[in-house]
Amino acid sequence: MRVPLDGLPERVTIYEVGPRDGLQNEKAIVPVADKAEFVARLAGAGLRTIETTSFVHPRWVPQLADAEELLGAVTRDPAVRYPVLVPNERGLDRALANGITEIAIFGSATETFARRNLNRTVEGSLAMFAPVVDRARAEGLWVRGYVSMVCGDPWEGDVPIEQVVSVATRMMDLGCSELSLGDTIGVGTPGQVTALIEALAAAGVGADRLAVHFHDTYGQALANTLAALRAGVTVVDASAGGLGGCPYAESATGNLPTEDLVWMLDGLGVETGVDLRRLAETSRWMAARLGRPSPSRVVQALAE
Repeated sequence: MRVPLDGLPERVTIYEVGPRDGLQNEKAIVPVADKAEFVARLAGAGLRTIETTSFVHPRWVPQLADAEELLGAVTRDPAVRYPVLVPNERGLDRALANGITEIAIFGSATETFARRNLNRTVEGSLAMFAPVVDRARAEGLWVRGYVSMVCGDPWEGDVPIEQVVSVATRMMDLGCSELSLGDTIGVGTPGQVTALIEALAAAGVGADRLAVHFHDTYGQALANTLAALRAGVTVVDASAGGLGGCPYAESATGNLPTEDLVWMLDGLGVETGVDLRRLAETSRWMAARLGRPSPSRVVQALAE
């Protein structure tokens, strides 16, 4: 039954991160053919933005060492966006060589995670990103920025909102078109999310330029998403079947499952363009290849 609530957008764009953020933490290497089929099935279910892979050094994320091979195996639908993550100029070189038109850079709101994830300070990471964004924009690429640890950090604890705003605004000043706010360890709650979005708006980064990326460690991902939508955000990151975590933060459990998000949005009368049953079938298919059931509640319910 669809029962709308006031104050929500008519349509939400789902930024599917399953093939990249979802699979990157898997210890067993997933065959390229399975990854390519996963991407194709997600597109077939109606997802129109699918973050496909990352051009990181294979020593850091072995699961994504096949980035070029995967992109060669994916039949790119002109109606679908296939952004990739790039950490530096070398990653950008590889993206350009593979015909990529949309990229993402990945920063941190905290010093500890910046060092663990990028082996740099926050200041050093911003300096590294500047030429990447400049070159990407000069080449006509669309650029997204990620800011992780926006609600809490496993080493530093609570992260002050003003600290997040400072890093976020500087990333946007580099030339990013969109900024994804990542609650990497899933500790945020709706009041904190709302306050952060309001603080960013006051600093000149409106909700129309934001996306949200919630992990469900404490079961708050859907509640936090609803708070973000009420604050004006219309782009939500999610991972089919709830795949994923973070290889540099052990307390980061799975992403918000795309199916759980679509179920909630369908019930609220918010359009996504996603066929929920086809999506759930896709997640069950991938779960079988990974050898374990999907953690998504909706995937489990629809299988009964």
